Amino acid sequence: MAAKKTKKAAENDGAMLIEALEAIEKERQIDKEVMFTAIESSLKIACKNQFGSDDNIRVEIDRKTGAIKVFSDQVVVADDEYYDDVKEVSLTDAHLKYGDKKQIGDIISTEVTPKNFGRIAAQHAKSNIVQTIRQVERDILFNNFKELQHDIVTGVVQRYNGNNIQINLGRLDTILTENEQVKTEHFKPTDRIKLYVVDVKETKKDPKVIVSRTHPELVKRLFEKEVTEIQEGVVEIMSIAREAGSRTKMAVYTSNTNIDPVGACVGINGARVNAVVEELQGEKIDIIVWSDMPSTLIENALSPASVITVDVDVEEKSAEVLVPDDQLSLAIGKEGQNVRLAAKLTGYKIDIKCESGLLDF
Repeated sequence: MAAKKTKKAAENDGAMLIEALEAIEKERQIDKEVMFTAIESSLKIACKNQFGSDDNIRVEIDRKTGAIKVFSDQVVVADDEYYDDVKEVSLTDAHLKYGDKKQIGDIISTEVTPKNFGRIAAQHAKSNIVQTIRQVERDILFNNFKELQHDIVTGVVQRYNGNNIQINLGRLDTILTENEQVKTEHFKPTDRIKLYVVDVKETKKDPKVIVSRTHPELVKRLFEKEVTEIQEGVVEIMSIAREAGSRTKMAVYTSNTNIDPVGACVGINGARVNAVVEELQGEKIDIIVWSDMPSTLIENALSPASVITVDVDVEEKSAEVLVPDDQLSLAIGKEGQNVRLAAKLTGYKIDIKCESGLLDF
């Protein structure tokens, strides 16, 4: 009668474990198999109290019933190499106990589940399951956000902490630091904003997600999501230079002669580029055609200014550009911004020449 009660109690414990894990899987979106594996590992460690070691102990939980069994694994060794009666069994003993089919190197598993281990296991699982769940959730969060590194996420502004902004990314919060903010942008709580994920770092608590609104890749990723031709790989963004909040220059290319890469990025009536500009709160965006010829690329990069000639020194990565006098201010741009961005975009030091003299950037 007592044996039946013990068996019934073990079945109840197993059913309760399954029920609890299924509820957690549904509520927390944590794979039940991950929790089974974690609990088996923790119970294996708990077996040290019973067996003095867990080196050859294996704990298995029946995925359907929740029944928990403990096994001792022993390797069959030659009689003259038999030294450890916990982890090994001699070939002679193996033949006596299990038949002549056993050979050297075989693993013999023997169930060694202690009495009432189901209850002991249940208590141990309860005390460790919270920690297990937290670790699994941290791992899932880290892996999910690691996949988003160097991509865009949407966050909700919560509040300002001094000069920093606390942002909710759904399952965790992050901080948009002052250095990663655009000075001309201002947000209020509940605003939804797009952020570039610079890095994701694993910590003892939740992962640390480093985000930016100033990174040039933010603009690149925004265009990738807006422009179908970029998504399909027909149009490529070859280079990008940005002064966040003010202006961006972007060079695009396609090998398809039937497609205008600039037009594809601009969209009908400017719909695509305007969507990006709106997200960036009015930042100006110049889109130019990429060229493998440095002189052509530099000329395009100085757009909207007209250029007479471009003299390139490839080894020095420098160029002298001659522009008409009436194009000088346009080529240079306000406070030198146009030529400065052109230099960043092309990777060349650009000297602007006109009748009035030579200006270096």
